Amino acid sequence: MSSTDKRRSYGFLNRGVWTWAIWDWGSAAFNAVVTTFVFATYLANDKLFGPDANSLLGWVLAAAGIFVALTAPAVGQWTDRSGKRNTSLTIATIGVVIIMALLFFVKPDGGGFYMWLGLILLALGNIIFETGSVVYNSMVTDVSTPKTVGRVSGFGWGMGYVGGIVLLAILYVGFIAPEVGWFGVTSKDGQNIRVSMIIAAIWFLISALPLMITGKNRPPMGQQTHGITEAYRQVIRSLVRFWREDRSVVWFLISSAIYRDGLAGVFSFGGVLAAAAFGFSPGQVLIFGIAANVVAGIATIVFGRMDDKLGSRAVIVLSLVLMVVSGMVIFFFHAGINLGPIQLDSTTMFWVFGLILCIFVGPTQSSSRTYLARIAPPGEEGELFGLYATTGRAVSFMAPFMYATSITIAAGALGVAKSEVAYFGILGIALVLLVGLLAFLPVKARAANSARRGVRGAWGEA
Repeated sequence: MSSTDKRRSYGFLNRGVWTWAIWDWGSAAFNAVVTTFVFATYLANDKLFGPDANSLLGWVLAAAGIFVALTAPAVGQWTDRSGKRNTSLTIATIGVVIIMALLFFVKPDGGGFYMWLGLILLALGNIIFETGSVVYNSMVTDVSTPKTVGRVSGFGWGMGYVGGIVLLAILYVGFIAPEVGWFGVTSKDGQNIRVSMIIAAIWFLISALPLMITGKNRPPMGQQTHGITEAYRQVIRSLVRFWREDRSVVWFLISSAIYRDGLAGVFSFGGVLAAAAFGFSPGQVLIFGIAANVVAGIATIVFGRMDDKLGSRAVIVLSLVLMVVSGMVIFFFHAGINLGPIQLDSTTMFWVFGLILCIFVGPTQSSSRTYLARIAPPGEEGELFGLYATTGRAVSFMAPFMYATSITIAAGALGVAKSEVAYFGILGIALVLLVGLLAFLPVKARAANSARRGVRGAWGEA
């Protein structure tokens, strides 16, 4: 490869892209550490917080999703029309950092005050983090071009996974694995987990500083909209307009909202499932988390290049199909696989197919963001990303609800404790992914591919 080709392939990694992507690197402190592999697993442990902690986690996160759905339109409208994107992102980031630090105070109590404190803080953290992510995702068009958006988006997601790998490894070596960790921290009263939350909060804050400092607000766009009712009216008006102009845009917004919630469920409950249904220890969950982030990060970066060549739709469909299949394998073969030459115990089976699930989370998320960036009309990318966020948040309760509901119904039907049928949680998540896939299949590829063929898109003339 000539030097010219190298510049063409890797020239998208400029300072703006790095600054933007470093925020994603830091956000892994919340995504990977708090909501997935460390704190959520700790909080769902029936020995520490009671037998109902696992299902309560699902119900509380579902409630948080409903709250986000009700408030996202107003927040999105204010952000878009005021132009204060960087201000909004800064406030959201600081809010999440504070909540992460407060998790230090959540001690094991068998299901009392501290369990509810942890659940409430986790719900608030999710609400604020999702608000910030809306703004962050819309910034992809600021640091990319039509030819590089797939790679830039994939690089951002990949950086998030790499950040998760590094932070999880640090926490494992420093606090989770040893009997006496750094600074004399032990597992007594969950000290190792609680101190990890402080480290994660600092990690996120430091990583987010470059974007918060250098990020800029935009000029206000017309009259600001206030109130949830009016905000929803504006959302409906926008959806009607897009429906008239290109119905594939609306179908994409609806279908992606469903399967993206399923994707969130994979990582949100992956660590919880590993511990509750497959007997993983906290250390094993952390190792699985590191492996999950490794494969997801590599896959996201690789698929980013594939996205630019084959199109976002192909990546999304392939990923969702393989994820649904993997999820169903985990459910039906939760006790292990014994099929002739294929001999896998329960733990090994989860390792194999759990990692396959994780491989395709990042590529699907990244390609969805790329798909949206490519179909956004000139000057309307902020509005479309706002709709993308709003429709996504409108169903953000689905995966937690289906997770908790599947476990609750199974426990009642079989007459056993919820902890004995925790594996039913994966069935709920797989069903959400399947519904999202079926809703996405009719979406036409024309709009997504138009920008790649040189049609005018979010950046103007390609």
